[in-house]
Amino acid sequence: MKKSLLAALAAATALGCLPVAAESLITSDRVGPSDAPKKMVFRMTGDGPSSTDPTWAAGYTKLYTDFINNHPGWQLELQMMTGDISQEQARMLEQAKAGHAPDCAAIDSFVLPLFKQAGVLKSLSPYFKKEEIDQLFPFVRDGITAKDGQIYAWWWSTDLRVLYRNKEIVPTAPETWADAKEAALASVKAGMEGMLFNGSRYEGTAFDWLGNFWGQGGKLVDDAGKPIFADAANRDKFIKAVNYYRDLVESGAAPKRVATIGNYDDFNAAAAAGTTAMFVGGNWQYRQLQNSMEPEEFAKWTFSMLPGITADQRSTGTGGWTVAAFSAEPEKVEMCAALAREVYMGPANALQEQLPTRADLYDKYDVFKSEANQTFAKALKVGQARPGVLVYPEISNQIQIMMGKVLTGAATTDAAVDEAFKATLDAYGRL
Repeated sequence: MKKSLLAALAAATALGCLPVAAESLITSDRVGPSDAPKKMVFRMTGDGPSSTDPTWAAGYTKLYTDFINNHPGWQLELQMMTGDISQEQARMLEQAKAGHAPDCAAIDSFVLPLFKQAGVLKSLSPYFKKEEIDQLFPFVRDGITAKDGQIYAWWWSTDLRVLYRNKEIVPTAPETWADAKEAALASVKAGMEGMLFNGSRYEGTAFDWLGNFWGQGGKLVDDAGKPIFADAANRDKFIKAVNYYRDLVESGAAPKRVATIGNYDDFNAAAAAGTTAMFVGGNWQYRQLQNSMEPEEFAKWTFSMLPGITADQRSTGTGGWTVAAFSAEPEKVEMCAALAREVYMGPANALQEQLPTRADLYDKYDVFKSEANQTFAKALKVGQARPGVLVYPEISNQIQIMMGKVLTGAATTDAAVDEAFKATLDAYGRL
């Protein structure tokens, strides 16, 4: 509580330090003078001045103030997305097809192929240098580039999933699924809930879990983008990964309520309240835990790579956010690219410790030289991005449905997996 109060005071102090004229530049739905002759609508996530984290809110307020001062005559109308990212992105795609999209928007990397395929995005190639694009990690560069060789978004942050643990309760990092179950059961005996993870109808449920499948060498789709995750070569790996989570719940190593969890904030709250000793979360939560806990409590927490079926078979999902333009007005497309460049491509990475997508930025910002971020960077070597294929959103949707049935015991694993596989093949056939 004390830490949160100090953070809030720090944010207020930061705002108070701004010049009077600059202070009025930021409201809940606008950046820049209300009478500015030029306006760009930006639909955004919480990665901005309205962040729920006071420290980040203050940092973004400074970044956005500098940005709008560098672009006199402009104002940004801010449209905030809700936490239901999948629904938000689907709605925005339909709006774009109908010609009603915002000028510029945050697009989750895993649905970017749908926007590219729909032809609703404007090229950002004129606004980024070749050497900047060449510095992007290959999976990022491929993700934003279309068949015509143009880039249609700027992928500014990436992330990965890890296993967080309270060192006082779980002193040794679990390396295998069996290790994780044993440690979780031991934490239950110590009065904790066991291991927490997302298990409800939520993209995070599918993505956080996929590392367990990928670590065994499993493939979601073939080279043509057709689902193959439960064919003859992959079915056994997929079922083993599903049964890993099922066994955690049935054994009591994870609480039954994981089937209803679809929000990483729940894990932070449980860690702060001392009700859990382990959870599967994202790298960005390390800083969130640091911001929300007293130093002596935060010192008890650490993280490690996700366990694998064996210690040598481990992987993790890598995702992240992009910024893309929909506007038919070239001046607004250029402004959107400037926003991606000046606010998000580096400064926002450093502010939130969101892992950069450019290799050179790890050397530019001291924050990425920390032991924690160096460890994250090493884990990225076994990271895997979601396949940039049109059918992926339906694969994720079916995994979410399947996981609900399995974790609640409503269906056998084999039946749930086969049903999910058939549904994705049907969806692929309709593309």
